[in-house]
Amino acid sequence: MTEQHLRVAEHWGPVWEGYFADPFVLRLPGGGYAAYGTHPGREDERVFEALLSPDLVEWRSAGAVLERLPESFGEDYWAPEVAFGGGAYWMYYSVGRGIDGHHLRVARAERPEGPFRDLGVDLTPGEVFAIDAHPFRDDDGRWYLFFARDVLDHERPGTHLAVAPLDASMTSFAGPVVAALAPNADWQLYERDRDIHGRRYDWHTLEGPAVLRRDGRYWLTYSGGAWTGPGYAVGVAVADHPLGPWEHVDQPPLLSTRDDLRGPGHNSLTIAPDGSDIIAFHSWDAEATRRMLHLGRLEYSEG
Repeated sequence: MTEQHLRVAEHWGPVWEGYFADPFVLRLPGGGYAAYGTHPGREDERVFEALLSPDLVEWRSAGAVLERLPESFGEDYWAPEVAFGGGAYWMYYSVGRGIDGHHLRVARAERPEGPFRDLGVDLTPGEVFAIDAHPFRDDDGRWYLFFARDVLDHERPGTHLAVAPLDASMTSFAGPVVAALAPNADWQLYERDRDIHGRRYDWHTLEGPAVLRRDGRYWLTYSGGAWTGPGYAVGVAVADHPLGPWEHVDQPPLLSTRDDLRGPGHNSLTIAPDGSDIIAFHSWDAEATRRMLHLGRLEYSEG
């Protein structure tokens, strides 16, 4: 098979002036789009701002959409993603304190703008740290949940990617968690000699997985490195099945810092009204004070 590559052929943004990190854009079944993102320091009864758009051009805020859990679960809510299935909307997210105690949870709503209510389920009770849940529906209707988790016993210890099949309830795994993708390059280094989990590591990070299927092949985009700075970037992997094996694509990062982007990453994938594939991601503003929503058009090439 001729090797295929992925590239961002066109980029525009920011498309929203507010802080909007870890953006997930959902194409709605009745038309239009909903975007969900992380916001720092919110103290409202709800978290995760939602934006609505008819066309990926004009956006308006629907406010915060997830009802908070009791304070004992933590105050840091990260990286919401939403799936539509069985006539309802299912939000997957993590909650914890800083980098401590994060586990994946699921909430349900009747409408894309919520309110989403947590269903009392910890999807990852056996993980040390789990974030960045990504629900993916295959062409046969089966759902999978990709996510990032900490792996210590590896030549590149750090945050790796994993996947598990979801059952029909959308609230539990239908099979075991499978290792999906591990760091393989120095650009994915988060921090040298990092003090974490009671030891010191040269810590590598893969996070923010997003998956699509084209021509029988599965493409996975992920973010690598430290989200705090300009080294953050987006890489690509491919597989013949959602459960893998996944292989890194030998190409430069799909998105990386350049004149108009600073530390671009944590992307999601959707489809434009004209049928083309769209990547949504955040990038820091010029003052490095806000992570903002950007969009790009994807192309596939033989090489």
